[in-house]
Amino acid sequence: MEFSEGKPIWRQIYDLVCTRILSDEWTEQSRIVSVRELAADVGVNPNTVMRSYERLESDKIIYNRRGIGFFVADGAKEHILDIERREFMTEELPAMIRRMRLLGVTLDEFALLFKDLP
Repeated sequence: MEFSEGKPIWRQIYDLVCTRILSDEWTEQSRIVSVRELAADVGVNPNTVMRSYERLESDKIIYNRRGIGFFVADGAKEHILDIERREFMTEELPAMIRRMRLLGVTLDEFALLFKDLP
């Protein structure tokens, strides 16, 4: 996995797990890779993966069956989409709107582009 410098590694691993769930690579109630397996796969310390898993668990995206492993929670996709939408609306969209205003892009221009994009 290639890590970017603009975001903490634990968050990039969190995003990786979310992507696997959203793409149905990991489905509800399925067991996901262990902390050690994922740490070895992406080349990080297991503590970093554990931090990601703890956050995913607190966000009700995964859950732990003690002694068995971590599993995708019921409704995980919906939780991820809610979290992603909220982050987009509070972080990315305001920055994009500021940039549009700076560049003089009108809502009509934006609407045309939005409609024509796949």
